[in-house]
Amino acid sequence: MKKLLCLLGSSGMLAACATPVSPLASQPVPAPILQQNQPTTPLPPVSSQPLPQAAASSQPVVTPPVVVVPPPVVVAPVKPVAANPKVLLDKLLPDYVKPRQGWRDDLVSAFSALQIPHSAENYCAVIAVIEQESTFQADPVVPGLPKIVWGKIGDKAGNYYVPLPVVKTALLKKSPNGQSYKERIDNLRTEKEMNDLFEDMSAEGQKLGLPVGMKNPIRTGGPMQVSVEFAEAHVRAWPYPYARNGSIRDEVFSRKGGIYFGSAILLQYPAPYSEMRYRFADFNAGRYASRNAAFQQAVARLSSSRLALDGDLLRYKNGQPGSDSSSTQLALAKLRARLGLSDADMLRDLKQEKSAGFTQTALYGRVMQLADQSQGRKVAREIMPEIRLQSPKITRKLTTAWFADRVDGRYQRCLVRR
Repeated sequence: MKKLLCLLGSSGMLAACATPVSPLASQPVPAPILQQNQPTTPLPPVSSQPLPQAAASSQPVVTPPVVVVPPPVVVAPVKPVAANPKVLLDKLLPDYVKPRQGWRDDLVSAFSALQIPHSAENYCAVIAVIEQESTFQADPVVPGLPKIVWGKIGDKAGNYYVPLPVVKTALLKKSPNGQSYKERIDNLRTEKEMNDLFEDMSAEGQKLGLPVGMKNPIRTGGPMQVSVEFAEAHVRAWPYPYARNGSIRDEVFSRKGGIYFGSAILLQYPAPYSEMRYRFADFNAGRYASRNAAFQQAVARLSSSRLALDGDLLRYKNGQPGSDSSSTQLALAKLRARLGLSDADMLRDLKQEKSAGFTQTALYGRVMQLADQSQGRKVAREIMPEIRLQSPKITRKLTTAWFADRVDGRYQRCLVRR
């Protein structure tokens, strides 16, 4: 029986059933490093040729302090800030939002704490993501959640040649809320309920015959479907402004915490994109995925290689770059002589792919300069990452581009309400 229950100890067992349309949790989330009021002195060029400048931004971005990784970054100007944010939000929020005052106040509070400018563009960006991810439900209901969970448990049990009814019998043990674990799974409605269930199972691992220290497999949640890992990294670098009774994980599943961390991951980093839709793509695929996908496109053309333009330049394991070379690294190796960089030099620069500082590295500057020269024009510095979305809740062929365009449509409608 203990071997049977150990199958539930895998941290990845039910990760897919808890993964939202946005696969944010699949991205590595380094602990953010804060640079408060940091000077924007650019790094010196690494060759005799000037490095290409980043595309000018027409969209609002966050002024310092920001969550970035060194080296210093240049932050583009933001749109005008509203004199009275609450009055502005009363215009921007969709009519169906309830309780209207609660959502409005939590948005204003989050922006103030994160030092994000109170502009219509920034508010509409967050509003659009909330609409897409939860239609302003603080704890979104997932239709058919018990079936999804039992299906995943059944698949896992099948790998051990254990019938699902035997697993259900093992989960008849009473849980801390008075119900059995089986009853709680049978009656699951929301992601928060599922998170609470696995928190209890993790705490009672020994009693259930599960490995001690079993991790909760629920990785994202709340009205903006934020990565728990991101939230836990964020509070290590930026003070969480609200009093809390539980863990940061619990805060992610609350309205105020979900808005706070969702606003942070969407807007609290400098990205010189020409359109907000590329931020929406980053929200879905990982920070700077749109910029990195454009870099991959340039590398693919220069090296005559076929690359997946997914915005991931390295292979990752447990959130850290792995020892195996990625397809992007292999393609860059073909350009070693033209770039004048060693493999070690390129790896050093590629490790900044999740930061604003990547555009100031020798590797980025020389690749984009060669790409411009080969095309006889300035090539794209931003493109839509080509990623297929995977989740038990998705029955159609959806992509990051679909997500970004869907959210951008809501964003444009919000700006009209202004």
